[in-house]
Amino acid sequence: MFESASLDHVVDKATWKREEPKLREALLNTQFDLSKHGKFPVLVVIGGVEGAGKGETVNLLNEWMDPRYVRTTAFGPPTEDELERPPMWRFWQALPPKGRIGIFFGAWYSQAIVDRAFGRIGERRFEEEIDRTLRFEKMLSDEGVLLVKLWFHLSKRQQKTRLKELEASKKTRWRVGENEWHLFKHYDDLSSVSDRFTRATSTGAAPWLVVPGADPLYRSLLAGRTLHTAIRGRLDEAPAGKAAAEAPVSLPDPVDKLNVLKALKLDQPLEKGDYEAELEKWQGRLNLLLRHKRFKRRSVVAVFEGNDAAGKGGAIRRLIAALDARLYQGVPIAAPTEEERAQPYLWRFWRHLPRRGRVVLFDRSWYGRV
Repeated sequence: MFESASLDHVVDKATWKREEPKLREALLNTQFDLSKHGKFPVLVVIGGVEGAGKGETVNLLNEWMDPRYVRTTAFGPPTEDELERPPMWRFWQALPPKGRIGIFFGAWYSQAIVDRAFGRIGERRFEEEIDRTLRFEKMLSDEGVLLVKLWFHLSKRQQKTRLKELEASKKTRWRVGENEWHLFKHYDDLSSVSDRFTRATSTGAAPWLVVPGADPLYRSLLAGRTLHTAIRGRLDEAPAGKAAAEAPVSLPDPVDKLNVLKALKLDQPLEKGDYEAELEKWQGRLNLLLRHKRFKRRSVVAVFEGNDAAGKGGAIRRLIAALDARLYQGVPIAAPTEEERAQPYLWRFWRHLPRRGRVVLFDRSWYGRV
């Protein structure tokens, strides 16, 4: 991807003065239509090498657009709280709602690339991170999120020149420190791993666009036009008719018409005394298990589904009677709120995933839509 990309594009000032006002107006109008339309969110993923103009370009995009409808999030190393949840949890929390634009710095790709380039993870783990990214982006795309992925790139020579220029100016030298020069020394390793990762995760629904970062005018116009074209194209799409649902691969119906639910014995009485003794026994065992030191490295999601009046609420109440109130959260699922309807379907469930050493009880769940 990077080897085939031309990195020497240049835009002269006359072209910039002519094109910038038109692009700014078009982008602002398209953002207004997106907000009014409110049918899908836009997520701009920013990646690339140090000194390639990522920050400057994002600042310019925010300047061109209405900041009320744009949220920029920079992701550094995960916090202690984030480390106690699934890796994608912190990105899920920051997703923009429908009609809004989110800009992610340092998203789900960056840690995997750096860790592989510096030998902190092996080949197998790196392939797992690629698969995780593909699954996550497909889920977002399937839920209607418009993904715009921009990789800002410089050749090794261009990056060295850029870092020296930043370091020489009093206004920008704060942006170049030991870490930037350390990454530059490993340019070849980082570039090789980045090329593999972006090639593997550049799909039809979520392709990577390489933005040459040497010329600030060119990269700004390219990034702005790419974002405008992507949003405008989705807004102008003709409403598609209802597509035939894909038939899931499933087992044939049993010949004897017997299934798990029909096979259940639903009339199993228990004497009250036996019930109370058994309940106390198992509540006690559960309480001890949750106090075990090894449970601090685990978390539990308990999902309760079933017919109305089948006893879900009663079962949950008896379960929480055995739990430390500081360690669990009950989540009743009803019709989605306006905030939840503006997000991908699983957002309202993902946001409640527990930290390690905690329990979450879902009274109905994501199976409801199925």
